[in-house]
Amino acid sequence: MRRGTFRDDTVDYAAVGATQAPDLMTYPPERSTPAEESWRIGSGESRFRTASDALLSWTAQRGAGLAIKDVRPASGPMYSGVSFDAEGHPIAPSRSESDLRYDADGTPYVGAGTTIRVAGRVSGLRADAELRVIFAIEEPRRVGFALGTVSDSVVSGEESFMLDWFDNDEVWFTVRAFDTPRAVFYRMFPGLVRRRRRELFTRYLRAISPLYTTPA
Repeated sequence: MRRGTFRDDTVDYAAVGATQAPDLMTYPPERSTPAEESWRIGSGESRFRTASDALLSWTAQRGAGLAIKDVRPASGPMYSGVSFDAEGHPIAPSRSESDLRYDADGTPYVGAGTTIRVAGRVSGLRADAELRVIFAIEEPRRVGFALGTVSDSVVSGEESFMLDWFDNDEVWFTVRAFDTPRAVFYRMFPGLVRRRRRELFTRYLRAISPLYTTPA
């Protein structure tokens, strides 16, 4: 299992990690628009493992119509911790963050501190950006990561992607985000930020679970 966090001051927003705040939807970072959706995408270990592998190999982003370019694993310091059970006892030591994995075309899997460039269009508008993986989690029943904007994006902010395999055997996919318009066009028409976000969420869901989807 893995748990990694990467922090430096090169992202272009202040509230790093705020997609994990329980009150994100009520108290989002200043001047940002929050969004959150959860879907039940099936049940069982096989469903969880398949979805996890897809998520960590950038399937959500590619399925959203974004080309993944220039994937650069972190070279700076990271925290690599352990996972704990409900009583606070360590389950197992983490694996080394240097144990990189690759998909079929040789692209490194998601890892804390990885920087990527994406290119594409959402709702007819440019969606190019440089993004950094703020944290990555791989636990027996929880897998996910968060991406923060570094540069070149029409919005500034963060989005997280989490898969949970609950005790009732259900598997849920949750995406949370907050965005602040940067491009003049988005600042003039703030409703476009929400429209862009809705379209991205729909594409992410279809990419991770094209068949089994039940909204929360």
